[in-house]
Amino acid sequence: MSQMIRFILNDDYIESSLHPGTVVLDFLRQDQRLTGTKEGCREGDCGACTVLLGEPGAAGGQVVEYRAVNSCLLPLGDVEGKHLVSIEGVNPSTQVDDTVDALPLTPVQQQLVDHGAIQCGFCTPGFVVSLTGYLLSARRWDNEAAVDAVAGNICRCTGYASIKRAIAELLAQLSGSQDSDESTDNPSSGHLERLVALKVVPEYFLTIPRRLQALTAPGLGDPRSRSRTVVAGGTDLFVQKPEELVESSLSFVSKTAELRQIRVDKKRLILGAGICMEEVKDIPALKDRIPQLVAALPLIASVPIRNRATLGGNIVNASPIGDFTIMLLALGAVLGLKNGKGTREVPLDRFFKGYKKLNKKPGELLAWIALPLEEGFFSFEKVSRRRHLDIASVNSAAWISVRDGRIEKARLSAGGVAPIPLFLARSSDCLTGRPFSEELLEQALTLIHEEISPISDVRGSEQYKRLLLRQLVLAHFFKLFPEKLHPEVWI
Repeated sequence: MSQMIRFILNDDYIESSLHPGTVVLDFLRQDQRLTGTKEGCREGDCGACTVLLGEPGAAGGQVVEYRAVNSCLLPLGDVEGKHLVSIEGVNPSTQVDDTVDALPLTPVQQQLVDHGAIQCGFCTPGFVVSLTGYLLSARRWDNEAAVDAVAGNICRCTGYASIKRAIAELLAQLSGSQDSDESTDNPSSGHLERLVALKVVPEYFLTIPRRLQALTAPGLGDPRSRSRTVVAGGTDLFVQKPEELVESSLSFVSKTAELRQIRVDKKRLILGAGICMEEVKDIPALKDRIPQLVAALPLIASVPIRNRATLGGNIVNASPIGDFTIMLLALGAVLGLKNGKGTREVPLDRFFKGYKKLNKKPGELLAWIALPLEEGFFSFEKVSRRRHLDIASVNSAAWISVRDGRIEKARLSAGGVAPIPLFLARSSDCLTGRPFSEELLEQALTLIHEEISPISDVRGSEQYKRLLLRQLVLAHFFKLFPEKLHPEVWI
């Protein structure tokens, strides 16, 4: 007999015996007949299937933290013990006998209507859910951040101008309704109560923390089990082989609390492998020491994808163009691999043995990533067909420590130019311990040309990728040594 998956869907308690690998999009549309969540790309690109996923967070579970996610990439097993909200739960209707009494539009919906931002309407549920998720999760509302929150929602009709106007008016309206004497930084300070009072979400949201605490969920498998497929965010896994996962034994990283911990130990920042990418922007040590990394997040993916994609998943997926992995290589990351006997540490630059081949033993689980807390300059550059929300043709990162014009330590990395996420060891060594000069940079660029082995594919020819990487590395050094480089020579 299948193990029951227990959670709350909108305002209803659910027990499902469907396979844990069933994606939530299919569960909503086929099993529950909730067709407001639309099926588009099934790859997390269009945002038509966006839902909210809430799980107990701060204040001992007294507060539920909501994130917008793509239901086409969300396995049902990872909803266990959580609150799943579809568009029908954002503004539910009540039915008495055969009469449906539709509730008034929420402020989000009303502003989209008032500014003519609906058009055909297919994408509208995703926009409504994403904006509602932003209002729930952000304690201080900002127009730029709100627009970024819907960057993963594609509309084919409006050209986005009317949507942006609707967002600006929405924030102005809601911000004017806030009590300025009440702190919005503290998640327990009545943020949800305010949103209910403003009709942004229904009143039943106030009951969810208590109901989730009463919900007993047994958990679905130990992620260290050799007989199970480990699922982290699933943002690539459920694109590559969704049919296979519906027939596999699965375990979910999100069920293991230690994989989402953050701590400082011996001058290293230890990040649990289960931390999602969007959480990175709220880690004080990273915001303070490596603000460039946080600033680069919008180049990686949309908010719904970053709300699911994990640091460990990006590494283990071993994509040669994985943006976050390229950053971590330059930052000198060390991996903690756990099994039943203990923990083995492996530098990230020694983890990739070949295309999709890892320095990882059977039964080992990537538990954490350690970053040295050291002062230095960090830069990330990326070229793709679109500036945002696209896979890189080539990407590159650099971490460089400089004192009195001398490079004390350098770490360069690159993606899209080798079968693996590539640490540029020879060129990094060439730079280390030497005064910076244009001649030294030319030597490093020559070594980089020898270190890489790009291939021609849909993202560009070999020659094009070599030229791209040269330009990206130059960009790092133009930012670090603008006064020592002559643009007329290099550009």
